Amino acid sequence: MPVIVLVGAQWGDEGKGKATDLLGDRLDYVVKFNGGNNAGHTVVIKGEKYALHLLPSGILTPGVTPVIGNGVVVDLAVLFQELDGLEARGIDTSRLRISANAHVIASYNRSLDKVSERFLGARRIGTTGRGIGPTYADKMNRLGVRIQDLFDESILRQKVEAALSFKNQVLSKIYNRNAIKAEEVIQELLSYTERLRPMVGDTALELSQALDEGKVVLCEAGQATLLDVDHGTYPFVTSSNATSGGACTGSGIPPTRVDRVVAVLKAFTSRVGEGPFPTELHDEIGDYIREVGHEYGTTTGRPRRIGWLDLVMGRYAQRINGVTDFVLTKLDNYDGLDEIPVCVAYEVNGVRHDEMPVSQTDFHHAVPVYETLPGWKKDISGCRSFDELPENAQRFVEYVEARIGARISVVGVGPGREEVIERHSVLSAA
Repeated sequence: MPVIVLVGAQWGDEGKGKATDLLGDRLDYVVKFNGGNNAGHTVVIKGEKYALHLLPSGILTPGVTPVIGNGVVVDLAVLFQELDGLEARGIDTSRLRISANAHVIASYNRSLDKVSERFLGARRIGTTGRGIGPTYADKMNRLGVRIQDLFDESILRQKVEAALSFKNQVLSKIYNRNAIKAEEVIQELLSYTERLRPMVGDTALELSQALDEGKVVLCEAGQATLLDVDHGTYPFVTSSNATSGGACTGSGIPPTRVDRVVAVLKAFTSRVGEGPFPTELHDEIGDYIREVGHEYGTTTGRPRRIGWLDLVMGRYAQRINGVTDFVLTKLDNYDGLDEIPVCVAYEVNGVRHDEMPVSQTDFHHAVPVYETLPGWKKDISGCRSFDELPENAQRFVEYVEARIGARISVVGVGPGREEVIERHSVLSAA
């Protein structure tokens, strides 16, 4: 049975949670394979809004086993806060599995994230300050604390003390902050062990066995393609691999078992944080799209920067991820517009680029080349088949599909679970 990888095709906030939820009753496992609580998924079920930050979206679907993979960095306080919040609303969270190899966000990682971002000033990246980057840095520097370390106090103590022997020097001598006491960090982490223990295991083995039994597994990315640390708009990126390749390293599932790659593409573009944004709008239309779509960060509450749909970016996402199916979300945000510009290429110093420029400098100076499509001026939230869409809305979807290199299998026409049009099954080949 297939492994489906679900990624974002832009800078995040495309609606991956809704896409996961749409597939819910056809899935057995949903695996989060990268990131931490620095991004969120919002899912609306029967008018109820659920904002998830660390947990996989599959936790909202009865019968699905949600998995936090080894590629995720885990803030344990946030984990249990989210679990408690869902349980208080009647959601069964007992199936959650967590990789023993996932890394833990310690309090000193959060402290360093916040002070280093302030220290950068005008050169700041725009991080959430939740310790994600410093935790991944510890992982690569072999200074990290893993989930499994919490069950051996001796190892945990050695690792925390080793990390703080360096970090306290940085905090006190560079940032003029108080040193962090190792014992306080150790005791905080140990306080989670008993509740954590039943959730932890060899999730790569469990997923392999599930696939052998014919189960369907979906690997769900945090963040998105243009935020990938290797393939995104570096340095304004996250600290992990949010593209389809990261699904394998972040879950322990080999690439030979991946069958479909689904990318979520919003009908316009948005991003949170710093960095170049060729199609960004600084006018009342951008404000209109933001308000109609409630474009504020699920995790941070920050207003998102808004721009027109960028098909150069869409083609790039298709190529980097090997996308087989796109989910086009928030088409309804255009219901009130007379016309809709779409970016089809960039111009850099008088030269046209139909693909992403190779250099950061060229992307920073990219000027969008637009083609303008007519709007439909009609509420499409009630449409449940492609034929029910106004003709201009159908033309918009077909225009985008013809230019991004893969079929658009699902179209979102509203925030609710049921407000979608399924043109093709993403579980089957074209």
